[in-house]
Amino acid sequence: MIRITLIGSGNVGQHLIKAFSKSETVEIVQVFSRKKETLASLIDYEKIVDDFAELKEADLYIIAVSDNAILEVSKQLSFQNQLVAHTSGAASLETLDLKNRRGVFYPLQTFSKSKEVDFSTVPLCLEAENTFDFRVLETVAKGISNAVFPINSDQRKALHVSAVFVNNFTNHLYQIGQEICDEHQVPFDILKPLIQETAEKINTLDPIDAQTGPAKRNDSITIESHLDYLTNQNQKNIYKILTQSIQNNGKKL
Repeated sequence: MIRITLIGSGNVGQHLIKAFSKSETVEIVQVFSRKKETLASLIDYEKIVDDFAELKEADLYIIAVSDNAILEVSKQLSFQNQLVAHTSGAASLETLDLKNRRGVFYPLQTFSKSKEVDFSTVPLCLEAENTFDFRVLETVAKGISNAVFPINSDQRKALHVSAVFVNNFTNHLYQIGQEICDEHQVPFDILKPLIQETAEKINTLDPIDAQTGPAKRNDSITIESHLDYLTNQNQKNIYKILTQSIQNNGKKL
């Protein structure tokens, strides 16, 4: 078995604890957390440490913290020449401190503490500085997921930017849609079948072929009517930008 230490107790860290706890390939040696109590329900309390000096030897150390904290955390590790990987989609391999062998273990998924995730379907994007370390990461990844990919730092950045568009921005649009519904006393639940169907379409169609709506049809009267109806200037601006983007995209056909 591959011995793993996790550093971080946020959304990604907590979901990795759950996934690794079910794996027959790995053993969680320790988890580092500034607030031990946040992990008490997920792992044996004696395995949780809040001092870097208490970290024991492991085959792999996974840093699951915010992008801004990766370098500082990796600098605080007291050991050298061990395999250390971060879980960021945007940070390069070189973000990690040079004193250890560096890798990336990036789960491309949205994580919320209150929502369970089937890790077997989560794409895991891996990168390492040498073949041996990559094989270690690959073995760990295949122990929890059926979707494992070698992805370099530039490709991972492209994926992460794309993920922001299809996930974070899309979810923000859901929020705006709900705000408009709430403002006019319309149940947001009515829109959920439409949201589901839109998401399912890309299983069989490219997004450009699945595009519908007034911008795609150039229904100028409807577009102007929507803009007149909206009372929030931020919503108007977003509507205009997305409408223009869809229409510009159509001109390229």
